Amino acid sequence: MANCVRVCVWLFFVFFSVARGKVCGRCLPTAARTQLLASWQAAARQSSALARTLASSDCRVKMGKINGCLKCLFVFFNVVFAIIGCLLIFGAVKASVYSAQLSAVGAPGLGWVWVFAIGVLGISCLGIYAGISEKELALKIFAGFMAVGMIIMLIFGIVVVVMRNKVRQSFRSTSADMAKPFMAEEGFRMVLQQLQESGHCCGLVSASDWGDDIPATCECRPGLDGYGGYGTFGHSGCKARPQGTTGPEQIYQQSCGELIITYADYFFNIAIGFLFGFAITALLGLLVALLMIHQVRRHDQAGASSVAMKSY
Repeated sequence: MANCVRVCVWLFFVFFSVARGKVCGRCLPTAARTQLLASWQAAARQSSALARTLASSDCRVKMGKINGCLKCLFVFFNVVFAIIGCLLIFGAVKASVYSAQLSAVGAPGLGWVWVFAIGVLGISCLGIYAGISEKELALKIFAGFMAVGMIIMLIFGIVVVVMRNKVRQSFRSTSADMAKPFMAEEGFRMVLQQLQESGHCCGLVSASDWGDDIPATCECRPGLDGYGGYGTFGHSGCKARPQGTTGPEQIYQQSCGELIITYADYFFNIAIGFLFGFAITALLGLLVALLMIHQVRRHDQAGASSVAMKSY
């Protein structure tokens, strides 16, 4: 910075001296003119030397290797996904309280949620560092993670689509005979009764799953559950209990299996959109990272060429 200031001062001195010499040069004697001209030439030589020093020193303004708008956009989206990763970790911490209950029902553990949340946060932090530092190695590592993540999200998305179709088909093809082994378990019967009370349904396949004794949780009240028992949103209406059975006179028309299919299909669709959305995002991140790597290489090659020309 000191060299830059000196160059500016010397240039100002030279131009000021030249301008002053044009105005008052004729007023000076010959000896004074010669001395002034010599001082101008010395100042010009020193200014030229300082200018060359400035061009090869740290006074030279360093331009970024990557386009500024692209860099800001890249860092911004990585910050957004870092925030998403923190929220996923927070959700995993909250859900760990209910992990024992979920495992008792047969739901999968939270291990994959932790892996996914930490992976999103770590890769986002790597992307922020790679974008700010403009280092080719960091960008290559980030691009590799994006490629692997895109492939994994696509595989999991296809697996979830296949699983959704299998679950839907298995529930719709379930018969009363297939439901008997489940109804023989006391734990499953208790869970089904809770579902009947909250979901306004009766039986896994039909009310006949309970045999001759239909529980009170299947009771449908026409005056309260829908308009005269014809059903509303989330409620299919009421019907008379099967002949030869005991229990409530009016029971829910919808089976809990149909309710499970509806909600399972809803959550499967959310998971499919989530996975394929992340796959598309990973593809965009990969393309942007490759473009940034290309810009860094072009900048480095241009700098090497300029250094070679100067040494030549």
